Amino acid sequence: MNVFKLYNPNTKPTDEEKETIIGFLHTHLEQYGDKKEDIAKCLDYAVKDNISAQGGFVLVIKDKEGIKGITIFNETGMQGYIPENILVYIAVHHDARGQGIGKQLMEKAIELAQGSIALHVEPDNPAKLLYEKLGFENKYLEMRLQK
Repeated sequence: MNVFKLYNPNTKPTDEEKETIIGFLHTHLEQYGDKKEDIAKCLDYAVKDNISAQGGFVLVIKDKEGIKGITIFNETGMQGYIPENILVYIAVHHDARGQGIGKQLMEKAIELAQGSIALHVEPDNPAKLLYEKLGFENKYLEMRLQK
């Protein structure tokens, strides 16, 4: 049986839990991931361990064998013109893929999020189909200038 663990500005993870979350995401995001330092910044933002952070939440799904998936949502503070939440990271343990874990994680996260949600997904990411089934639409083409 899967259970959820929620971390947010009111229920912060311990340093050990943070390392576990960062390590899990770094490993299971695979080619869609970022450096551990960047994942740590996102996590700190979600639980407001960063003074300028709006907050958000971290949702972990696990069973008796351990963590099966994790997602991190950051609040944008931009209601109306930008979605209030951005799903920054979501990963399912490579041994648990195809078992509905990602869908359970997304449905619970959508339930918890206050307001609209944006996410970025690579066109070749198999999770794109799940997001579309859950009602996400491709409204814009994202463009970035790296400085």
